[in-house]
Amino acid sequence: MVQYRGPSKRKISGGLRHKSMGKRLRFRGRDPVATHIRSKKKKVVRTFGGNIKHKLLSIEYINVFDPKTQKTSKVKVSGLETNPASRDFTRRKIVTKGAILSTELGEVRVTSRPGQVSVLNGVLLETSE
Repeated sequence: MVQYRGPSKRKISGGLRHKSMGKRLRFRGRDPVATHIRSKKKKVVRTFGGNIKHKLLSIEYINVFDPKTQKTSKVKVSGLETNPASRDFTRRKIVTKGAILSTELGEVRVTSRPGQVSVLNGVLLETSE
């Protein structure tokens, strides 16, 4: 079923807004992408206006920025520690922006939106040593 992203039927006050037009094709939405930790897999989607979006379905490497050394490195992802967006995402191992991943370097917080830009970037978290 298609998701509707158009204006609401209701006003802020709760009253019914009189429709001046029907639904339009441009108000159509899509289901969100659930990015998992597996071998890399992308999906190319044509968007409104003929533009292209690359959605990331699964990934196994992340670009990690280390704030101490100011260096970026490509590291293999071991697993998902937690996802503050939803407990359900943590259970289902879905990677979104803000998720905490475990890698060889340590824990990394995801800073990119993998379902929107098809790149997985993150920042190495400070460890108490």
